[in-house]
Amino acid sequence: MKKKKQQHAEAAYAKRKRKRKLKPSGSALLSLEGSDSNSIFGLLLASLSKHHRPLINKCLLTIRPSLLSQSSFTPILALLPALLSSNCSEIACRAADIVGAASLVSLEANEQVASDSQALKGLISLLESPKRKVLLSACNAVLDLSATTFGQRQLLKFYALEKLMFVFLQIFKCVESVSLWSEGNRSFGSLKIGIKEDEVSAGFVSATVTLINTCEVEQLQSIPRSLSDAFLRLLKELWTKVSDQVVMKAAVKYNEGGYLCKSNIGVSNLAEAIFRLSAYAGQLTVSMPFEVIKAGLFGTSESSFEDFLSNYWEVSPFLLQGTVNDPDVYDMFSPFKKSLSWTGCAPSLISSILHSLVSCFPIASDELNIFNFLNEVKDRLGCPIIYKQDIRVVKAEWQSRKEMHYFQDFHPGCIKEPQYFMIDDVLKCVQAYKEGYTIALRGLEFRFQSIAAVAETLALMFGQPSVGANLYLTPPNSQGLACHYDDHCVFVCQIFGSKQWTVFSQSSQLLPRLYDDLNGSDIDYTKAGKREFFLKEGDVLYIPRGFPHEAYTTSGDGSPEFSLHLTLSIEVEPPFEWEGITHFALHCWGENQKRPCFDGLNSLSHKLHLVSVNLLHVAIGIIGNLDPSFRKACLTAAFTLQPDVYNRISQCQKNYFLHLVNKVRTESRFLEVLNSIEVAVQKNEDPFQQIRWLWVHLENGTSDVYKNKSSMIEDILSLCDQHKDELEAAFVNLISRFCSEVVFEDVVTRHMLLLQKYSKIRKQYIDGMVSLHDKL
Repeated sequence: MKKKKQQHAEAAYAKRKRKRKLKPSGSALLSLEGSDSNSIFGLLLASLSKHHRPLINKCLLTIRPSLLSQSSFTPILALLPALLSSNCSEIACRAADIVGAASLVSLEANEQVASDSQALKGLISLLESPKRKVLLSACNAVLDLSATTFGQRQLLKFYALEKLMFVFLQIFKCVESVSLWSEGNRSFGSLKIGIKEDEVSAGFVSATVTLINTCEVEQLQSIPRSLSDAFLRLLKELWTKVSDQVVMKAAVKYNEGGYLCKSNIGVSNLAEAIFRLSAYAGQLTVSMPFEVIKAGLFGTSESSFEDFLSNYWEVSPFLLQGTVNDPDVYDMFSPFKKSLSWTGCAPSLISSILHSLVSCFPIASDELNIFNFLNEVKDRLGCPIIYKQDIRVVKAEWQSRKEMHYFQDFHPGCIKEPQYFMIDDVLKCVQAYKEGYTIALRGLEFRFQSIAAVAETLALMFGQPSVGANLYLTPPNSQGLACHYDDHCVFVCQIFGSKQWTVFSQSSQLLPRLYDDLNGSDIDYTKAGKREFFLKEGDVLYIPRGFPHEAYTTSGDGSPEFSLHLTLSIEVEPPFEWEGITHFALHCWGENQKRPCFDGLNSLSHKLHLVSVNLLHVAIGIIGNLDPSFRKACLTAAFTLQPDVYNRISQCQKNYFLHLVNKVRTESRFLEVLNSIEVAVQKNEDPFQQIRWLWVHLENGTSDVYKNKSSMIEDILSLCDQHKDELEAAFVNLISRFCSEVVFEDVVTRHMLLLQKYSKIRKQYIDGMVSLHDKL
C-alpha cells in the first residue's frame, strides 16, 4: 500500500515537471515579440496540440498587432475554428478580437475572413456564451465583419441576426437606461443611442440594428415571426424613450467617466430597423369593415354607395348629415377620438396630437421598392415633424384672402431648412391657435392606426392605391386656408365642433390631375355659382376635385365655436384615370396579340410596328388632355366591393371603356401626333412623360416596345423622314386592330394586378410609419 502511494506521488511529480518544462520562462515569452509570423504560428499550433492556455494567449496577443501588416491570413484562419470553440473564455475572446482586427485590414481581408464558414460559425456560436466578456468580443467582431457588404451577407447567411436578436432579448434589462449622446452640435443627424453602464447591450444594439438595416426582403421574411415580433416590441420601447428625448432636446454629451456606453447607432438607424421589421411583419394595420365606411360616408340605405357614384362622384358636392347619434351605426372615428387627450378645451388637443410625431417623408407615387425610399431618407428617418412638409400653422386674412404662416412671421428671416418641430414649437402652436391660426397636420393615415384602417378600406372601395388623411384644428371665428381647389376629391369629416363651408362651381370641365401645378389658379367669385354647407359633429361633406372651396368657424346653432375636422383624400394616380387604363389596355393588347411575322427584329416592318404603338400612346395623351371623360377616375380595380355591387359597376365601367376606345378610333390623327413629338423635342421635353409610370412598371419586362426612349424618338424621326407614308399606314392599321381586338375583361384582370403592386408599397410604407408612431 505504501509502495503504491509512493508510485502515485512520483507519477504526479513527473507530470508537473513535464508541464513546467513546457511553460516558457519570462524571457521566452518576451522573445515571441521579435519572432516572425511563421515561428509564432508554429508555436501556436504546438501549444494548441498540448492545450497550453498561457502560451496560446501569448501567441494570440503577439499575432493580433501583426495582422495589420499581413497580406494573407490563411495560416491563422485555419486555427480560428478551434480557437473560437475553446472552453477558455480568454482564448475565445482573443480569437474573436483577431477576427475583428483582420476584418478591418482591407476589403480583401474582410472577404477572406467572411468566406471561412467554419470560423464564421464559431464566431456566431460565441454569441450564446453565458460570459459577458465573450459576448462583447464576439459582438464587436460581428460589427467589424459587417463593415462590408460581403461580410453582412455572410453573417446573415449563417443566421447571425437571429442569434443577436434572441440574445439581446435575454440580456437587455431596462429601457430607462437608454439615453442619447452627441459629440457634435446635437443636430438630429448627430444624435446616437447610448446605454448607461452596459457595454454589452450597447454593442448588441449596434450589431443587431446594423444587420437588420442591411437585410434584403427574403432575409427579413425568413426571420421567425415570434422572434421578429418580440424584438420589434423591444425596439419600439426603445424608440418611445429615444423619440421623447429628441423632441425634448434631451441629448446628453458623452462623458469620459463611463456613465454612458455609446453605440454607433443613430436615431435614424433605430427608426429604420423598426420601419423594416414593421413593413414586412404583415397586417400591422387592418382595414375597417366595408359596411362601416359605407354607412359613415354615404348613408345606411342599400344603394347609397351606388347612388353616390352615379350622381355625385367627380360631379357635385354631397352632404351626409351625422350618424354619430344613431345606435345602429358605428362611428368609424371613435377609436381615433379615444386616442386623443380631450379635456373639453381645444388647446389640449394640440399637444395631444402633436406630441412625439415624426416626419413622414413623401414616397414617389410610382415607387415599387420600399428600399429605394429608405435609401433616399437615410439619416433622416424618424426625425421630428418638419414645418410645411408635415405641418402648417396658417390663417387667411378676411379681406385679402391671402394665407399667413405663423412661424414665418414669428421667426422672420431666421427659418432654417428643415425646421424641425420641437417641444417649444408645440407650445407656440397653442399661442398661435389663440391668435386665430389653424393647425394643419398632413398624413394622419401614417400616424394613427385607426385612421389608417379607414383610409385602407376607402382606397379599396374606389380601386385606388391609397387614401390620404389630413387634420385641421381651427379656433373660433377664423379661417385657415384661403379659397382653393384640390387635385383630389375630399371627404370632409367633422370630428368636433362645427364649420361653415362655401363650395363654388368648378371653373373648368377638365378635372385637375394629381400633381398638377395649381398655384396661380384664379377663382372668379363674382361669376361662380356657390353652395353653403354648415357642418356639425358627425357630418361629412364630399367635394370633388376642381371645385373651389373655403371654410370658417362660426357660433351657429349654439354649437362649439372651434372646429376639428379630417379630410379623406381620394388621390387618383395616373394609371387609375381612364386615360391611364387606356394606355394600359394598349400595352395589354400588345402583349396578348398574335404577333405578326416580321423579317427580323431590325426589319422595316418590325420598326414600323413598334413606332406605331408608341405613336398611339402619344395620340391617347393628346385626346386625354382635351377630353374630360379621359380624366375621370377608373374603378375597374375596386374588386373588394360586394359581388352584386361590383357587377353593376363593372358593366357601367365596360360601357365607358368601349366609349373611350371608340374615341381613340375616331380622334387619333397621325400628323397631330408627329407635330406634338416635334414640338416636345424642340422644347427638350419628353413626349412620353404622361406614361412614365408605364415604363417604370415594365422596365424589367420582356416587351421591346418600351425599351430605350431616346432611341425610340430617333426611330420616329428617322422613319418620318424616310418612310412617312408607310408609317402612317402602319399607324392607321394599328389603331383599327387595337380598337377591334382589345378585351375589357383581360384589361381589368391585369389592372387589378397593377393596383396590387402599387398598394403593396403603400401598405409597407404605412405599416412602417404607423409603427414609429405607435407608442407602447
